[in-house]
Amino acid sequence: MSETTFAEIMNDAGNVTTRVQTALTVNGRVRQLDLDPRTSLLDALREYLHLTGTKKGCDHGQCGACTVLINGRRINACLTLAVMHEGDEIVTIEGLGSPNALHPMQAAFVDHDAFQCGYCTAGQICSAIGMLAEAKAGWPSHATADVTAPSTALTDAEIRERMSGNICRCAAYPNIVAAIRKVAEVGER
Repeated sequence: MSETTFAEIMNDAGNVTTRVQTALTVNGRVRQLDLDPRTSLLDALREYLHLTGTKKGCDHGQCGACTVLINGRRINACLTLAVMHEGDEIVTIEGLGSPNALHPMQAAFVDHDAFQCGYCTAGQICSAIGMLAEAKAGWPSHATADVTAPSTALTDAEIRERMSGNICRCAAYPNIVAAIRKVAEVGER
């Protein structure tokens, strides 16, 4: 959040005002919102922008159902304030593809039956896209055998570790790993 925006939130007595004007870029569109400065990004997406693909699972950052991409990096939307992301590029599941032109990860999840109830699917897909970018950038994980290597092989164990922040209550994990592996091998668009 910029100093100017912060100054707008504070009144003369140094107390937080009840509302703040915030411009968020979500799925390529700038959206003007009038928010309580304590509004989480998740609540802003769901309640103000009506983008309900991003789910509220635990509201504590433990399940990953609310994962979105911010400037290409995955983040739990329930753990960050909306006003902190003015000027960032926010991508939700709704911004990844369309029914007639699925993102490769969405298509892989369909091809590999990598969902059952579907509640966690949006977070799983966004997290998988962010995870592949991290791996491509050479970021190691706890499961990485050689952290000094310039690249990491995305084995099933490596994918499982990197996706461990996303819970699937239906236990579709083998199919989720297979879908991610397919996209990693073929590459994204």
